[in-house]
Amino acid sequence: MFLDSFLGWFSVDMGIDLGTCNTLVCVRGEGIVLNEPSVVAVKRGTNRVLNNGNAVGWSAKEMLGKTPGSISAIRPLKDGVISDFEITEAMLSYFIRKVNGRSRILGPRVVIAVPSGITAVEKRAVLDSAERAGARRVYLVEEPMAAGIGAGLPIVEPTASMIVDIGGGTTEVAMMSLADIASCESIRVAGDDMDEAIISHMKKTYNLTIGEQTAERIKIEIGSAAPVDEPTSIDVRGRDNVSGLPRKTVVTSDEVREALQEPCAAIIETVMRTLERAEPELAADLVDNGITLVGGGALLRGIDVLMSNATGLDVRIADDPMTAVARGTSIYLENLGEWKATMESDLDEF
Repeated sequence: MFLDSFLGWFSVDMGIDLGTCNTLVCVRGEGIVLNEPSVVAVKRGTNRVLNNGNAVGWSAKEMLGKTPGSISAIRPLKDGVISDFEITEAMLSYFIRKVNGRSRILGPRVVIAVPSGITAVEKRAVLDSAERAGARRVYLVEEPMAAGIGAGLPIVEPTASMIVDIGGGTTEVAMMSLADIASCESIRVAGDDMDEAIISHMKKTYNLTIGEQTAERIKIEIGSAAPVDEPTSIDVRGRDNVSGLPRKTVVTSDEVREALQEPCAAIIETVMRTLERAEPELAADLVDNGITLVGGGALLRGIDVLMSNATGLDVRIADDPMTAVARGTSIYLENLGEWKATMESDLDEF
């Protein structure tokens, strides 16, 4: 451990929230130093990343849905897990290089947050990708634990803390106590499914096909999970399914809320199941402690109100919910000696 800490002087140790939509990187003592989309642009038919391996993140996301036949813009993670091993490795290598610097003698120690419901094979894929991307030592921590620590919850105390992490590909619902997860459920319904629901609504209602980025913009600007005081509307542009020509229409916040009912209901149902399975003493703690929302989905208007109405508990949105998991990995880094035993690493057998 002493040697490992000593070697840390020659590298930049980092915590990574490897998300379906965005990847955030935290550096010990510096906070979040990188927040970019989990997108890579490659030459079609190959795994060769464009621009000498630099068409990653923001530069690649701008190409989504707009690439010519010779280029593919790929999101290498689906539902919180790796769907394309080589592209994920290229993406991680780019991010680690960008933060660690090319001149460093050694690769960094890396703490990566992963969904709690993934399999041993999927964990091994994350470990291998990070190692091949240049990490010296890799540790895996479950997202709910990282989110709880990043949100400032008292997860090491003998009292229940409940976290709902609504990401891009997965929603994690976990109850924690005494530095461990007491009960947890992970479902592959999250922000991406909300975007798909909006795309489907536009197709059925307006015969208009829109892209993922347009659907995300609609969700962010006028989307809600509960009724709002002042309904709003937005101009939406896409391709007419009948004529095949570009067209625009006006969409209201009320109809977007209706479109989002199904994915929101699936998330609420998961929260209810987790509460029903909880030990009575832990469930009793939540009357005072409530539920904390993190992740990009926590920013959907009214999701806290909808959850509070369904559960009868206080629901609060964490400060800067999108960065809670990344901030949690940074705290793990700062206390590796204390937390190492609770994490899986590249030295473990699967």
